Amino acid sequence: MGGTDRTGLRSRHSTHTQRGPTRTCVGCRGTDSWSGLLRVVAVEGEHGFVLTPDPRHRLPGRGAWLHPSRSCLDLALRRRAFPRALRVTAAVDSAVLVEYLGAMTEVESETETESGFDADEHPMSTQR
Repeated sequence: MGGTDRTGLRSRHSTHTQRGPTRTCVGCRGTDSWSGLLRVVAVEGEHGFVLTPDPRHRLPGRGAWLHPSRSCLDLALRRRAFPRALRVTAAVDSAVLVEYLGAMTEVESETETESGFDADEHPMSTQR
């Protein structure tokens, strides 16, 4: 069974096969395998807590899970989901997380290659 949310519907972000534990995105509330989500932890800084991405799933402390997309991040920030999920009462700074996701999406868009059909709207064929 693929990634489903609480209603039993497939998550729109579910692109990974169902291996290992399932986690819920704090943004869209859809479920996916832990390998398809980004773990975020709150690291104590000078002026409260800083939301820090943990792509290797190794940082200590309680983690919140997020699809690595700007839309899920925006939903989570608008709902104030990170302080609840991380059980933090102080203010959280999301600048590091926003920068990380921005850099991650830039790298993905640069490395995308188009197929013959996508590039010139004609399927690649040797027959004329």
